[in-house]
Amino acid sequence: MTEKNLREYLNRSGAILKGHFLLSSGRHSDNYIQCALALKNPRKAAILGKCLKKLWRGKKPDLILSPAMGGLIIGHETAKAFGCDFIFLERVGGKLLLRRSFRIKTDANIIIVEDVFTTGKSTMETFAVAEKEKGKVLGALSIVDRMGKRKFPFPSKSLLKLRLKTYPPSACPLCAGGIPIEKPGSRRGRKEI
Repeated sequence: MTEKNLREYLNRSGAILKGHFLLSSGRHSDNYIQCALALKNPRKAAILGKCLKKLWRGKKPDLILSPAMGGLIIGHETAKAFGCDFIFLERVGGKLLLRRSFRIKTDANIIIVEDVFTTGKSTMETFAVAEKEKGKVLGALSIVDRMGKRKFPFPSKSLLKLRLKTYPPSACPLCAGGIPIEKPGSRRGRKEI
């Protein structure tokens, strides 16, 4: 799948939202990426998982690890493409934790998989859990990267890089225009910095 094809699919599926959004970073944007809308089709989700596997050029993982909620479907499909196990972290009291009797074996080779890299916070929290459990993070994969110039301290690849405009609330033209704001995503009401 080319970047052009992926962008077209994201638009067709409604995954690229337009409006006035409060991002988890606290900034505002006129666009939001809701990959759940692109992943609701199981066949397309499987194709995206296979595309992420093809994108990876490093060592084969023993485990795909994703933060819930955004990473659940694409993490599972990527693990299926690699032929390895998949587990996920859940946010409890604002902190990502292993639950459901999931464990990370010592020295397990791990790839973190997310739907969208935005601030990098969830990915780095997932990395911290993997390190604490003595796993070895090989890198991270996502469908969309909208981190801009921010980088992870490990290899990362995405199927599509998007540079979406964001604004501090005090200089947001959408606020100035009186456009109502929405808070999408899985961290409603929580603010990331």
